[in-house]
Amino acid sequence: MRFAVVGHIEWVEFARVDRVPLAGEISHARESWQEPAGGGAVSAVQIARLAGSCDFFTAVGDDEIGRRAVERLTELGLRVHASVRDRPTRRGFTYVDNAGERTITTIGERIAPHLEDSLPWWTLSECDAVLFVAGDAGALRTARLAKVLTAVSRVLPVLREGGVVLDALVGSAHDPGEAFADDDLSPRPRVLVRTEGSLGGVADPGGRFPAAELPGPVVDAYGCGDAFVAGLTYGLGAGLHRDEALGLAARCGAAALTGRGAYAGQLRLARS
Repeated sequence: MRFAVVGHIEWVEFARVDRVPLAGEISHARESWQEPAGGGAVSAVQIARLAGSCDFFTAVGDDEIGRRAVERLTELGLRVHASVRDRPTRRGFTYVDNAGERTITTIGERIAPHLEDSLPWWTLSECDAVLFVAGDAGALRTARLAKVLTAVSRVLPVLREGGVVLDALVGSAHDPGEAFADDDLSPRPRVLVRTEGSLGGVADPGGRFPAAELPGPVVDAYGCGDAFVAGLTYGLGAGLHRDEALGLAARCGAAALTGRGAYAGQLRLARS
């Protein structure tokens, strides 16, 4: 089977603190680390850990962190197809507090892949499922050649412009940046999914679905939503029933919560 993600990269610096500092405060990080992340990269690595591999269509800046990001994501098991832009790679800073909650600040413009980029777009037609996280309308329409196409609600303007049928649209019931109305897209996606964290979420059609049991203590919430939509995409592409795919997605989100940073807790094929 073959899977792909069309999306973006951010080079993220993480800092573990007791709590996010108040205005004017100085806080000390007990631990810090850096890695390539962002919704596109995190979702692609999660799919690779379920499927064994994943093609990742993206774009980076013409700088050292862009090159480091591609190298590291390749080490994590992705086939990275990256266009290089004459601008800085987007960065991010994330606080992780004692409760495991992540607070994110992005720095710079998000760089997304476009159909005009010299990338092997034709391979998307060979995919069992593609997840669209960032890109232009041309890339979205090409991604629709896959057997299954899912997308995140953060890119609603591109989804409207693209005008394709999605097999699933995933957003959050609590995050205003991921909110959407049932009639936001025409044609209407086959499944609308709104996540609610520890409460599970709601699928239309399908109704409520439960959250998965945590496989360990809470460590870091970064990437839980990305892992969820990746698990759903893999499940639908692998031919699972919608409810089974949602169950796998919930397990991916729960597992991500128990690891440090973007990738340490992700569910792997042997445990799926």
